[in-house]
Amino acid sequence: MSDAARWYVIHTYSGYENKVATNIEKAVENRQIEDLIQEVRVPTETVTEIKDNKKKEVERKIFPGYVLVKMVMTDDSWYVVRNIRGVTGFVGPGSKPVPLTEEEVDRLGVETRHIEVNFEVGDSVQVIDGYLDGFVGRVDAIEAEKNLVRVTVSMMGKDVPVELEIDQVQPLGD
Repeated sequence: MSDAARWYVIHTYSGYENKVATNIEKAVENRQIEDLIQEVRVPTETVTEIKDNKKKEVERKIFPGYVLVKMVMTDDSWYVVRNIRGVTGFVGPGSKPVPLTEEEVDRLGVETRHIEVNFEVGDSVQVIDGYLDGFVGRVDAIEAEKNLVRVTVSMMGKDVPVELEIDQVQPLGD
């Protein structure tokens, strides 16, 4: 059993997601098991609804009937979550909870990853991964929230703009 906290999906009665999340947080606080159950999320999105020709921003649950919990799976943490009123179980085959993969966590946007960018527009960078590995270019734009950097590299005497992930480049001199 690994000590690393992973994201698990809990099935709840529909409409009880926020109540379940609040009750898990209270149970964690009361039992002082913040090291085991670290985060509870009810993923929502803001959408614009039009009713009676009026636009209104509303927050809507992305996965009705589900709550995401970042926890270290132990008998104790499983028991605490499983016995919260409104929880019908963990998502997984039988009664075995299965954590989300890194790809699923990324795709669902469960965790906001803050990317440290140690270069800026105009800096020279070296490509350290991918098909342009080894090329040097100039940074034209950085879109940290999308994990993208636009770089102009020189190929066969021509300046070619390319879009790369931020971790595929590093500042020259590192």
